[in-house]
Amino acid sequence: MPDYLDDLRFAHVLADAADATTMDRFKALDLKVETKPDMTPVSEADKAAEELVRGQLQRARPRDAVLGEEYGLEGTGPRRWVVDPIDGTKNYVRGVPVWATLISLMEAGETGFQPVVGVVSAPALGRRWWAAKGHGAFSGRSLSSASRLRVSRVSKLTDASFAYSSLTGWEDQGRLGGFLDLSREVWRTRAYGDFWPYMMVAEGSVDLCAEPELSLWDMAANAIVVTEAGGTFTGLDGRPGPHSGNAAASNGLLHDELLGYLNQRY
Repeated sequence: MPDYLDDLRFAHVLADAADATTMDRFKALDLKVETKPDMTPVSEADKAAEELVRGQLQRARPRDAVLGEEYGLEGTGPRRWVVDPIDGTKNYVRGVPVWATLISLMEAGETGFQPVVGVVSAPALGRRWWAAKGHGAFSGRSLSSASRLRVSRVSKLTDASFAYSSLTGWEDQGRLGGFLDLSREVWRTRAYGDFWPYMMVAEGSVDLCAEPELSLWDMAANAIVVTEAGGTFTGLDGRPGPHSGNAAASNGLLHDELLGYLNQRY
């Protein structure tokens, strides 16, 4: 099995470059923000960060494909870098520090492309999380200064902390009833949103999280961090990995119950 550590080190280099770009424009009074066709915002920093990452990939990994939120898919082959330049753009443009650059390497296999490296870098929070297949998940300032991540051992919903993004998506899909039933059953709920709940699942500070509608670039890096920390990451359909268009992550012990509640439609 490849060890992917060279790719992980390079992903950190990419994240360093993206952090410098995004932090340079964070809270800038003249930040330019546009609205995309799907009515979500995109800032000049989103575009600049993805362009920078793509440029470095083209120079250092010219045979690898790249899929990014802002500029789509470029290239073919069994290795594909997946980039969300700013996950949490709405927070970014309002000056809320909860946003991150998500960088993942996916490799083709028998079950399609699956993440083998992931870096989640949140410079405004001063936090970074990462993982490589078979090597565990970590958080820290750098590869040499890091703590290993492990999911919680909470085994009862009544003791569990559940994180989510918002209510509207669940309502749009007819899943709000099950969502509310789950929120009444667990010990605590909080709407942290975006990448952060998945990282807290990996850290063991949150036990469950889910989102009803996502893109691959929202999930690939999060998925490998959660699973390498010992957790479970699937779609709401139970399919492992980041390909279902939505996500459910847990410490593994509560996953079936999580899916059971969120798949109730009424």
